[in-house]
Amino acid sequence: MAACALRRGLLSTVSKYNKKHTHRILSVVDGSSGSEVFRPRVQCRTCALPVQQRRFMTSRPESKILETVGMFEAVKQHGKYETGQLFLHSVFGYRGIVLFPWHARLYDRDITPPLTESKPDPPGAHGSKEVKGKTHTYYQVLIDTRDCPHISQRSQTEAVTFLANHDDSRALYAIPGLDYVSHEDILPYNSAEQIPIQHELFERFLMFNPDKSPPFTSRDTLKAWQEKNHPWLELSDVHRETTENIRVTVIPFYMGMREAQNSHVYWWRYCIRLENMGSEVVQLRERHWRIFSLSGTLETVRGRGVVGREPVLSKEQPAFQYSSHVSLQAPSGHMWGTFRIERTDGSHFDVRIPPFSLESNKDDKAPPAGYTF
Repeated sequence: MAACALRRGLLSTVSKYNKKHTHRILSVVDGSSGSEVFRPRVQCRTCALPVQQRRFMTSRPESKILETVGMFEAVKQHGKYETGQLFLHSVFGYRGIVLFPWHARLYDRDITPPLTESKPDPPGAHGSKEVKGKTHTYYQVLIDTRDCPHISQRSQTEAVTFLANHDDSRALYAIPGLDYVSHEDILPYNSAEQIPIQHELFERFLMFNPDKSPPFTSRDTLKAWQEKNHPWLELSDVHRETTENIRVTVIPFYMGMREAQNSHVYWWRYCIRLENMGSEVVQLRERHWRIFSLSGTLETVRGRGVVGREPVLSKEQPAFQYSSHVSLQAPSGHMWGTFRIERTDGSHFDVRIPPFSLESNKDDKAPPAGYTF
């Protein structure tokens, strides 16, 4: 993977040196097979000393060629990144490019606000702690398809999903390689390449403009697509909570409504990221969900792992991200639950999934448009 970069070590190192030094981001190409096998390697262009970082992938020792991917830029502590900004994901290490920003409400249950400024939990949710949301910047981004195979063990290749606008009530469409990235997960860099990111939408949405900074600007097609599909792309709420050094972040998205057997069925996608903030190796074994519908039903769901996986969270690979879907026969509801986590000695503990709302946003939206499948 091109210049995989963990928040631990590399981020602090880049922040420390980027004012006085320029860092080359290098990838390793396995010349014997013709396929790219990426290993992070960062050098200071001024002092020629390697920057300390972790290696994620190994490759065969023969026929390696170092190729420059780009130059690190200063991390923005304030403000936001613009459309066309190239970046490395600080946790998952993939290359990407910013399409446009979102201003979400982050409900962080690790921060206890004054009771007079709090937001109540949904009915029946675990715990009674109240949380006030704060505005936080996220970005709609394109993922470089060359990096998708290398992050498959730690993250699904994210996609925007929604219901199709025709009579087939089972139809579900997805635009692959679109992710939502928090501001602090962005490691910005620049590149001399006119097409530095490989994605089927890159040239449709962006064009090279050397007079701009960053040198990639949005085409009219991106602006039109964003305007038409804004309700389906919108990121509004983010929920986060940490239990015994395991942080769970949930982002729900409304997908649409379908009529089935003379009733309405409402659909949502929810993206979940688990992150090990400690040094102990743990493994996710089970999930336990409670799903409350405005119609008055309360459903309990138990199962092994998530999306058929039981991910290990370690210091080297601390995070796992996935998406799933849920439907209700009501325009709104709530979800919450726990993940059963196993330590290396066989003992277990439960990690809380922060409660989050499922809202249909009045369901008066036009169907998704501007993309041909």
